[in-house]
Amino acid sequence: MLNKFIILIAVLAFASLACGFNIDLPQKAQPDPEVVEAISVPYPKADDVNLKLSFGAGELVLSPGTSQLVDGTAAYNYEELKPVVLTNGGEVQVTMGDMSVNFLTNFNNLKNEWDFKLGGQPMNLRIESGAYDGTFEFGGLALTSLTVKDGAADVGLAFSEPNQTEMSVFSYSTGASNVKMKGLANANFSIFDFSAGAGDYTLDFSGELQRDASIKIETGFSNLIIIVPEGVNAVVTVQSGLSNVNAGSGWSQNGSVYKQKGEGSALTFVVEMGAGNLTLSK
Repeated sequence: MLNKFIILIAVLAFASLACGFNIDLPQKAQPDPEVVEAISVPYPKADDVNLKLSFGAGELVLSPGTSQLVDGTAAYNYEELKPVVLTNGGEVQVTMGDMSVNFLTNFNNLKNEWDFKLGGQPMNLRIESGAYDGTFEFGGLALTSLTVKDGAADVGLAFSEPNQTEMSVFSYSTGASNVKMKGLANANFSIFDFSAGAGDYTLDFSGELQRDASIKIETGFSNLIIIVPEGVNAVVTVQSGLSNVNAGSGWSQNGSVYKQKGEGSALTFVVEMGAGNLTLSK
């Protein structure tokens, strides 16, 4: 009984002390006047060029059309978002000024927009981002490899024209996102590795297929649409017991293997889905 009485006194004393404290919650940072900054990065004097774009939240637009490595604008309304350009030999990085989680979760009315043109000389391109909207047109560039890593994103990616060099690996990993790609045969890759969480994904392999290519796709619970034009050799092996597969006309099925007959080079797919819907179309 005495112990309970002591505990009760302690609780009351703590409560009375707490009434004397004011708890200051973190205040949202307020935006600065908007800045539109010109970004121009020349080609480094190196045999191999590796360009890395590190972007946080906002809107990222990439397209061909400059004699520089990178040329365009960055619009932002927080000084912390000012882009930083780092060059070390053939390694070039354009990064958002403050990539910390603490900053990105403490902004108010953030504006962060990069609109960049990329040059046509051969390069390895790597894009790393968080939650953002992306519009990528890579047709006509000379990408020897392409890597994209992002979080929850809404991305449209296209190769409207053939890639001007052979691409060894195209790797794309994302979280719970909405991603649409078209003209993927124009990318001219030998290996395409796509991994994603829950979301909606459309992978359109239209374009000029110049050589055999292997595609590995891993997704969580998702709606996945694979488009292979009529007349293109394709084999799709589905490794999932919880997915609904809808194969359109022109596709034959033997167990978990779906085939489309065609001429010339072939696309070979392995699809691993946690659950969801897979549509094979043309």
